[in-house]
Amino acid sequence: MHPHIAFIGGGNMASALIGGLLQQGTPAHQIQVVEPFDEARTRLQSQFGVVSLASATAALAQANLVIWAVKPQVFKEAAAPVAPHTRQALHLSVAAGIRSDSMAGWLDTQRIVRAMPNTPALVGLGQTGLFARSGVSNEDRSLIETVIRSTGECLWVSAEPLLDAVTALSGSGPAYVFFFIEAMCRAGEAMGLSAEQAHQLAVGTFVGAAALARSSTESPAVLRQRVTSKGGTTYAAISAMEQVQMGALFEKALEAARARAVELGDEFGH
Repeated sequence: MHPHIAFIGGGNMASALIGGLLQQGTPAHQIQVVEPFDEARTRLQSQFGVVSLASATAALAQANLVIWAVKPQVFKEAAAPVAPHTRQALHLSVAAGIRSDSMAGWLDTQRIVRAMPNTPALVGLGQTGLFARSGVSNEDRSLIETVIRSTGECLWVSAEPLLDAVTALSGSGPAYVFFFIEAMCRAGEAMGLSAEQAHQLAVGTFVGAAALARSSTESPAVLRQRVTSKGGTTYAAISAMEQVQMGALFEKALEAARARAVELGDEFGH
């Protein structure tokens, strides 16, 4: 039996999850989406064939699982008309920054799982951190894992503040990768390669290095050392990065992301 799932919000992350669920065999008629924007609602209906609603109605009462895919600044407002119909459901939030204490108050339930996904979920390669409140059963956890694994991998954290670290590392992480790809592309073009050649080499190098790191039993540090011959070209590049303390600067950047995640929880949780 497939659960009946209601999405609140129909943006990119909702679309990734809906696509994954349909591939897993969930019938389209078992999925509802509350999406106030006409254009987005039409797209969801035509692309996935799911039931699309302009606003929350009593039809949400049949949902076993409610997935919150709204912007954090509108979560509280969106919860008000939904809560009366969904107190019996399990709730999964992919809204950045909103803490589960706030959600529990707005939704009048303790069956809440908070998730921090990332955008590679759009291509089935996501990394998602998960935290469950005490009201979430082992059966609930299994259902959440089934849903999330339709878009990639997931892991549970034991304390909710650790989701701020997940946000800094993997939630925001794709942007760091794109930042370095941009820099490599610019450098390649400056050295005479065409834009297409530089892009192929930069993106391909990240894909290949990530695949190697995933398949290897050796640490990233050892893998890096194997490429870095004393006095060679890679050694010159790594030395230049170390001279400007790039590693420490990068760690500082991730800490800034974690701190901002904490601030967002404070800002939107009241």
